[in-house]
Amino acid sequence: MRDKLQHYLIKLLEHNGSDLHLSAGSGVYMRIYSDLHQVRKEKLTVEEMVEVVKEIVTPSQYDQLVEEKEFDCSYVLEDGNRFRVNIFYQIDGLGVVMRAIPNTILSFEELHLPDVLKELSDLKHGLVLVTGVTGSGKTTTLATMIDRINRNKRKHIITIEDPIEFLHEDKKSLVSQRAIGINSYSFGNALRAALREDIDVVNVGELRDLETVEMALRAASTGHLVFSTLHTHDTKESISRVIGMFPKEEQDRVRTTLSFVLEGVVSQRLVEAIDGGRIVAIEVMRRTGRIAELIAANRDNEILETIIAGKEIYGSQSFDQSLLGLYSQGKISRDEAIKNATTPSDMKLTMEAFSKGSGDQKLSQKEKAPEQFFDLKSQESVNSNI
Repeated sequence: MRDKLQHYLIKLLEHNGSDLHLSAGSGVYMRIYSDLHQVRKEKLTVEEMVEVVKEIVTPSQYDQLVEEKEFDCSYVLEDGNRFRVNIFYQIDGLGVVMRAIPNTILSFEELHLPDVLKELSDLKHGLVLVTGVTGSGKTTTLATMIDRINRNKRKHIITIEDPIEFLHEDKKSLVSQRAIGINSYSFGNALRAALREDIDVVNVGELRDLETVEMALRAASTGHLVFSTLHTHDTKESISRVIGMFPKEEQDRVRTTLSFVLEGVVSQRLVEAIDGGRIVAIEVMRRTGRIAELIAANRDNEILETIIAGKEIYGSQSFDQSLLGLYSQGKISRDEAIKNATTPSDMKLTMEAFSKGSGDQKLSQKEKAPEQFFDLKSQESVNSNI
């Protein structure tokens, strides 16, 4: 099964795919940009999926999977290409989703990230959250921000992940990377230990529970720069999520702490680019005196207005400002901007200022040849049985 599994992973990379889906009772699917495409119609059997999983995990990890019914790990091809893996049980047997991790850490320019993220990377202390739905590129953005610190500053950086995705070699900084389940039992334990390890910067893979959030706030309050992620859509929801993890009687205290230590929230959405593929639209909140006041006073509904007003001075921006910028630069179409806008009606009105945006001057590869470009089923090599 090893050769067949690696065959599909290689094909995934060749087609610039992001995810490979394998499930007992189903065919084989690849996600190319935003769409799933079937590359094998013949259903995988229970026995085949057990073989696939045993190729990915160690015997002890397989025992853990059987007990807990799900398991996260990583997988590396012989050529060094790496994948984040989630294994789970579903109604017909085992399922596996393998997400490709880029071999190289991309630059801010390559990812089309605004310069304000460089400023957030250069902070000396505080909490910076990168948020978005699964698959929105949070880990990729964080890797770029951590790499900037690694290249330019003499710091001790610790990353705590489940599993480790991007590998950081020591440059100007010393980088220690810890995997949950292998190098530590939990995010909370690893973060608590990090505070005794002379750290300057810590990247916590995800704020999953109360203990981890409490330790992250403590670290940010005691002079460390803390990065982490949340599965939230925007700044307002992110603040609510953090505070909501605490008992009601502690929420005022936590809100006050956040008003002092929350330096930035970067919320991401991937939208369809005009020339094929996807591009990131980003809301960015920068801490200002006004933002801090709003957080402390529980006036989160007013934060978006402040973000919009601070674009020129502070580099903050709303999703709609980001989408309008991408449209005016010819990177996304008018329809894509409106479809993804927080307030589509306002976006339409704003676009009237552009007689016809450059985003409508091109057709994406998908628009030119929707079937031919994505039809992997016709390729004999991809159709070989797993």
